[in-house]
Amino acid sequence: MPDLVFDDVSITYRTSGSATAKHAARGEVAAVKNISLTVPAGSTLGIAGESGSGKSTLIMSVLRLLPKSAKLTGRVLIGDTDIATLNFGEMRAVRWAEASIIFQGAMHSLNPVRTVGQQIIEALELHVTDKWQTAALRQQRLAELLEIVDLPAVKAKSYPHELSGGQKQRIMIAMALACEPDIIIADEPTTALDVIVQKQILDMLSVLVRERGISLLMISHDLSVLATTCERIAVMRNGELVEVGPAYEICNNPREAYTQKLAAAFPVIGDPNSRLRPVTRYLGDEFEERSFVAGPSDDVLLQAENVSVTYRTGGKLNRAVKNVNLTLHQGEIMALVGQSGSGKSTLARTLLGLQAADQGSTITFKGSPIPTNRRELKRFRRDAQLVFQDPAAALNPKLSVYELVAEGLRVQRLDVNERERVAQALTDAELTPPEKFFGAIPQELSGGQRQRVVIAGALALDPELLVADEPVASLDASVRGEILGLLLSLRENLGLSALVITHDLGLAWNIADTVAVMYQGEIVEFGPTADVLLHPSHPYTQQLLAAAPSINENP
Repeated sequence: MPDLVFDDVSITYRTSGSATAKHAARGEVAAVKNISLTVPAGSTLGIAGESGSGKSTLIMSVLRLLPKSAKLTGRVLIGDTDIATLNFGEMRAVRWAEASIIFQGAMHSLNPVRTVGQQIIEALELHVTDKWQTAALRQQRLAELLEIVDLPAVKAKSYPHELSGGQKQRIMIAMALACEPDIIIADEPTTALDVIVQKQILDMLSVLVRERGISLLMISHDLSVLATTCERIAVMRNGELVEVGPAYEICNNPREAYTQKLAAAFPVIGDPNSRLRPVTRYLGDEFEERSFVAGPSDDVLLQAENVSVTYRTGGKLNRAVKNVNLTLHQGEIMALVGQSGSGKSTLARTLLGLQAADQGSTITFKGSPIPTNRRELKRFRRDAQLVFQDPAAALNPKLSVYELVAEGLRVQRLDVNERERVAQALTDAELTPPEKFFGAIPQELSGGQRQRVVIAGALALDPELLVADEPVASLDASVRGEILGLLLSLRENLGLSALVITHDLGLAWNIADTVAVMYQGEIVEFGPTADVLLHPSHPYTQQLLAAAPSINENP
């Protein structure tokens, strides 16, 4: 088993004529700066850092997957081999066979027009050994791999879209293991997965490392995820190594101020210091905390009684939502938590009139049933706005920020000063000065700024309710805190109510007044946040809490 060594590695990217003034003279941007790290054979190392810290650039250098615009100095060694000295054929032999990678987006990494079994077989065909020299032996190896990742053999015939997020990620792990590599590199392997599936994936990686002696190099912006799997953690910031040490020490007794703030950015359920106090970043790279007060009133804004939703698929009836009862008050933030497939998003669409409920269901907004005819429904959607999970998909890449925020005003044909309303919406979303963002397009914005533009588009219509579907699932620690702080600020300053759909129980503790736990289409537990998360009565809520990663775990 070889060691993986980064020996004084620096990586720069050549920039185009649009380079920043700071780098225009030399036309280069430094992404990684003088990193020296060692992953001993059979050990685990996590690399933590926010977007732009250089962690992905560093790990992609192991398999020479960097773009042509990248220039690497220093050495990346697998055992005694400097990967920079290998020709194409030799490098191809290293990939999959000696070191393999689990990419972040399983859906985007898998070929949508080939079965997952065919895609695993392809790696075995490219790296033939005596163990899988024939087609029959490769099929046998495929069955072994699916068993290792706890999937039934029949799933080999499935296409990626026929599998859940967790199943797709398991297929990615099976592909990485296919040729029995010594080193596995995992790039954010659990991003956007619900807590139970996330725990399954992390446990699986831990077992593989322990039982098969594999070395694991994993990156994440979430220290709690790394703490459950890795023996050591290295923290990167602006391309530099900030701190490295045992995982437990890095998470609980960090020396550097940046690491301390990074650890504090993820709330601990039950910690009163993180209740209604998301850690954010507003100026430069400094973190700050903002405190908010709870604000629900006694006035009921949205009420659901005996709401059920039934789909007909393949001639069969599937009840996605079953007899749900919920009450949301004005100024209240409610977290709707549960696994993927529990019915959360279907319920949210139904509450907004985007999905028809079964007969006998009653949904009222400010005391009146939500409308069903097109004209009245259009008016209702001014008062209740949906914030989507993925801002990159929700925003038209060809439109400017001004056009994106003004779009709702034009659809609703509101008789208002459009420029003033757009500017005010951007200001409310804390994109200031708003004129600075008018001409920008989504690709020019950070992830947090794009999510703010989505929220600004909703705020432009002056709604009373925001329904946010996983609004921070893939965001960095500080950006996550910014968006959560924004939701609390909107409640405090504008009196907005919010229904936040999430699988993140820490988010619920951080900002929610009440929590509704959904399981197999039913609300199995509902009440004030502290009661539900600190004293759960339903076994499923207890299971969710047990599965949540924690920086206090010592792997």
